[in-house]
Amino acid sequence: MDFRLEDALPVLERTPAVLRTLLGDLPEAWTSATEGPGTWSPFDIVGHLIHGERTDWVPRVRHLLRFGDGLAFEPFDREAMFRASQGKSLRQLLDTFAELRAQSLTQLTDLRVTVADLAKPGLHPELGPVTLGQLLATWVLHDLSHVSQVARVMARQYDAPVGPWKAYFPILTVPR
Repeated sequence: MDFRLEDALPVLERTPAVLRTLLGDLPEAWTSATEGPGTWSPFDIVGHLIHGERTDWVPRVRHLLRFGDGLAFEPFDREAMFRASQGKSLRQLLDTFAELRAQSLTQLTDLRVTVADLAKPGLHPELGPVTLGQLLATWVLHDLSHVSQVARVMARQYDAPVGPWKAYFPILTVPR
């Protein structure tokens, strides 16, 4: 599938509602569970998505449109959510994510990105040359990846309780 902004926007619009439906009002046993040391809980993942809204996606779109590949993006702190989410409830995080995502999509629409703009070059601090289209496609993939991660983390909480049925569920056996 080729990247088309009009096809990507509906996915980006739905992510906050998908996470709210999946996680809202669940017992903390589900939302604070991880896959082991050094892994993220659903709570952590929502915090990470919030940090991305604030510092990654639209800020990088603006940066790329302004500087092209003449100035690399600011590095992204993938674990900033551990500090930023302290003392907050999951409900607060879900509300914040929904608000920030709506603002991001409004800002993106206001930029009036054209098909020609998608080929504009940018510079990632680790990956090197990228295009605006690749950045926007990555935003969609990032959302889908983390929705999948939330489901996987939750599924793995029943790794032992399902007993021999585990053989039927690749989500329990595929490496994280």
